[in-house]
Amino acid sequence: METTQLKKFAQTARRSLIEQVQAKLMAVLAETSAERREHPKAVKQLEKELAALGQEQLIEKVAYVWFNRLSALRFMDANGYNRIRIVSPTEGRSQPEILAEALGGYIDSDMVSASIGSRISALLDGSSPSRDPQGEAYRLLLVAACNCWHRAMPFLFEAIADYSELLMPEGLLAPDSILSQMRETMTQDACQDVEIIGWLYQFYISEKKDEVFAGLKKNKKITAENIPAATQLFTPHWIVRYLVENSLGRLWLLNRPGSKLAETMEYYIAPEEAETDFLKLASPEAIRICDPACGSGHMLTYAFDLLYAIYEEEGYDPGDIPGLILQHNLTGIEIDDRAGALAAFALAMKAAARLGRRGFMRMVGTPNICVLQNVSFTEAEMHAVAAVVGKDLFTDELRETLGQFEQAKNFGSLIVPKLRDPAEALRIAETRDFSGDLLLKELQARVFTLLHMAEALTPKYQVVVANPPYMGSKGMNPALTTFAKERYPDGKSDLFATFIERSSQMGIGRGYSALVTMESWMFLSSYGKLRRKILANSALLSMVHMPYLGKGGTAMGISFGTCAFVTRRARDIEYHGIYSCVRYYEMTDEFVPITFPVRNERFSVASSENFLKIPGAPIAYWVSNKLEGAYDSHNQIYESSISEGQNITANNDRYLRRFWEISGKACNVKWRFYAKGGDYRKWGGNMEMVVDWSPSAQKNYRRDSSARIIPEYLQFRNGITWTLVTSSAQSFRYLPDIATFDKTGSAIFFTSEDILLKTLSFLNSSVSLFILRVLNSTMSLQIDDVRRLPFDPQKSPVSTERSTSLIALSASDWDAYETSWDFNTLPLLQPKNHAGTLEATYSRVRTHWQGMTDEMRTLEEENNRIFIDAYGLQDELTSEVPLKEITLTCNPAYRYGGKNTEAELEDKLRADTMREFISYAVGCMFGRYALDKPGLILANQGETIEDYRRLVPDSSFEADDDNVIPMLDGDWFADDITERFRKFLRVTFGEAHFAENLKFIEDAIGKDVRKYFLREYYDDHVKRYKKRPIYWLFSSPKGSFNALIYMHRYRPDTISVVLNDYLREYRSKLNAERGQKEHQVVSGTASEKINAQKRIDEIARILEELDEYERDIVYPLATERLQIDLDDGVKVNYAKFGKALKPIKGLNA
Repeated sequence: METTQLKKFAQTARRSLIEQVQAKLMAVLAETSAERREHPKAVKQLEKELAALGQEQLIEKVAYVWFNRLSALRFMDANGYNRIRIVSPTEGRSQPEILAEALGGYIDSDMVSASIGSRISALLDGSSPSRDPQGEAYRLLLVAACNCWHRAMPFLFEAIADYSELLMPEGLLAPDSILSQMRETMTQDACQDVEIIGWLYQFYISEKKDEVFAGLKKNKKITAENIPAATQLFTPHWIVRYLVENSLGRLWLLNRPGSKLAETMEYYIAPEEAETDFLKLASPEAIRICDPACGSGHMLTYAFDLLYAIYEEEGYDPGDIPGLILQHNLTGIEIDDRAGALAAFALAMKAAARLGRRGFMRMVGTPNICVLQNVSFTEAEMHAVAAVVGKDLFTDELRETLGQFEQAKNFGSLIVPKLRDPAEALRIAETRDFSGDLLLKELQARVFTLLHMAEALTPKYQVVVANPPYMGSKGMNPALTTFAKERYPDGKSDLFATFIERSSQMGIGRGYSALVTMESWMFLSSYGKLRRKILANSALLSMVHMPYLGKGGTAMGISFGTCAFVTRRARDIEYHGIYSCVRYYEMTDEFVPITFPVRNERFSVASSENFLKIPGAPIAYWVSNKLEGAYDSHNQIYESSISEGQNITANNDRYLRRFWEISGKACNVKWRFYAKGGDYRKWGGNMEMVVDWSPSAQKNYRRDSSARIIPEYLQFRNGITWTLVTSSAQSFRYLPDIATFDKTGSAIFFTSEDILLKTLSFLNSSVSLFILRVLNSTMSLQIDDVRRLPFDPQKSPVSTERSTSLIALSASDWDAYETSWDFNTLPLLQPKNHAGTLEATYSRVRTHWQGMTDEMRTLEEENNRIFIDAYGLQDELTSEVPLKEITLTCNPAYRYGGKNTEAELEDKLRADTMREFISYAVGCMFGRYALDKPGLILANQGETIEDYRRLVPDSSFEADDDNVIPMLDGDWFADDITERFRKFLRVTFGEAHFAENLKFIEDAIGKDVRKYFLREYYDDHVKRYKKRPIYWLFSSPKGSFNALIYMHRYRPDTISVVLNDYLREYRSKLNAERGQKEHQVVSGTASEKINAQKRIDEIARILEELDEYERDIVYPLATERLQIDLDDGVKVNYAKFGKALKPIKGLNA
């Protein structure tokens, strides 16, 4: 189904309805409103509901009630279930048919009462005065239609005599009304499938979902009322079919071997082995199917279709089948009233499609959708219930069950009623007399409601099918967190995992559980106990695994892997299930498998026994039998490694920086290096972050319940680190003892350097990565996953020299760039690489880089070969390493990747190397670097030119004296950045080849140097320094004035220097030029006059811009003499300058 327009409409409709309902609410509640006089009971009910829910929740609720009703009426109009169309016009008309008929004098008496009909007629014939007679008449007709449908579908069309009628949206007949938009979106064709209702629901709440997740990022837990919005995810139809066909369909085929049903089940996977031990069914009525998180009912509606075919095959009367299905077979459980109403409506429409309007109205049976409600009893009420029902019924089990539903909206189907037979308790309770007084009648209603809910949650189903809610423990509210930990300790990390366990409990012995969930339970160590429980107590019959590859999308439309699977509740570890993997490139554009099941290299038949033999029991269906030997021959890394958690600051904005943001002398003192993952890179590097390690910060890490600090003996110790979450292949790096690490840059340690180096060689081998993809196929690589790898350093076939060489190559490459702490100078400026011209020097450096790349590739391939042989995986793996996986920045295939040709890669590398040369030149202009001394020179707060001259007494290229370098469109100042760069080029590569060298640079970057500085340099600088630039650009609103400063040399008078010595001076020079041009206008030739006038006009515009920039921005800042503290970082300090500096997109991210 095409959903783009549905999404746009649903989101727009929600915003519009909320706005209209809010306006109506204010009008209705006004002290002098007509509603208070005419509908006092409804207004009182409204005020009571407002007090209970709060304004925001009430408005949201009513807006959705009307969205539901109007969508349902449109769907029924399109399918002919309304005798007269309620919200849709007849062909060629614009008014809804029901209004057009009323205007013509016909009002359906079956639908509209005589009194309401008279009011409508009076409005339309003008005898009853109104500012909007047709609008008012239509509102009465719409209410009457909803009340009429209440008899058949009370779950969706509540009798409208309540406050929701008062808050009905206005302007429904307007050309741009929600009804008009609804008709355009919910076309006749689109309404042929009730699936449209589910899509509308998902899209309607999608913006609310975004709001909830935005709150999560601010550590706001998901409250009970927001769980539906946070967890709703519409299931693609083909996945629904797979789940239902391989549970309900499979069960029926086992009971009726001669059935032709399999011919219609496109996503049924026939078992490899014949089954004899299965549930016996006497008739279709015996089948009980439950969706414990039914949402808008997608699973149940397809189950309805399959059940209809089953009944039909058994010879039942078609007119009886829909009612039988609704009476006997289907149960949905839901916490969201809105979704529950839609699920019931969807099932009702399935019945209506089979029976037609007349047959549907006569049908016996209604959809069994149990919407859980919070129900609680005081101690006094408990005693009252006991007194009425008697001691024989009021057992401890009943008493405990009556206390289990206080947070039913929060815990949902995870509640396991203590009462073993709620249906029998309900039957008996219904015979007791609660009619003593009105309070007892209300109490009776609550008891009956609770027992109905408990009955729905009892284990009585042959099939449980669901797409359960996905919510990590970090999003759970405290009550839900505690509940999950206590009741579902093996699945507490995510709601979907608790539902895996609960779904099995809801089924009877040998019953089926068919779920689609996140894939993480298959691999992550945190779900190890859950996996073992599933494998020990159930048989995995089949699975469709849909991994997320970091690109290309997924069937579920979400950026993480999922899996759909079917289990049978009966221990059978030798049963061989069928496993299929489908990736985005094996699907159509609509994310439906091109063939099914997909028989690619991962398609396999495997038993639970295979999985249980691997540590952690990962569901490694495609290679499990190939790893048994590895674990038989090798200890796990657990045996040789050390780990005790990770550091967590609980406030990274406060405690983390890039090392270049702070004073150089503070590095390795207050601020310590901090491994935090980073890009795909093997052996070394990715060392840019620093963490506040001052005594006060460490105290906070120990005191804050959300923070953590690792034991002292593991702090600043050599180890191995990697990136926690990555969509590319995993890579492992040497963690030096100057650094500690973060959760996102996980690390493990060893008792000796020898063991560390051997383990690093193994981890970066193709064998390790092969096994890791088995142990954990997700994008999140936990410490336990790494430590479960089979590797024994005592049996290691590699020497430490190879890993030492690989670490050195990586370090040499990493340190060749400014963003390394150990950067000294550019390779282009090292004496050993100098070759006369810049081009020749670059050629020599490029040859050296290629040599490094080739050497690393040779070493890695030899490393792979040794481990492949040692683990006997010659048939599975090759020792070859693709060039793009040689993780040196000087390797363009790795640095740029993609589908670039070799020539394009070389062009990119040459261009970036020249940009790095320019960047280093600017660093030398500011004194951060010097040609005559390696490493950082001025890198501490407030350092001056005098400090530079002391450190570099005989500088061949002097640093700028006032820390301001203008960047303008001409040589307006002696220290203009372009002129300074030209001087730098002359100093570094000589005067003789200056023109040739400058041309080489400009050819490489694709423009002359001045244009590069004006148009691209600062963006490159911001990108190079990861949106934490060290050079800051004063820039007027339209960019006519630009001047760079170096943050480490900033002083409170720096803005005054920019203002007085550059901005005002530039304005004076512009005024002087304007005077010259005015003279040319008087005395020049005709063409000179035209050009002069153009320039005068241009200067006028520039001066106007600069006047405003000075007056409104720079001058007020200069008078403030702003102070900065480098420890606060760029994010805080840059913001202090406001509009004086060029904006940086993403600075606050």
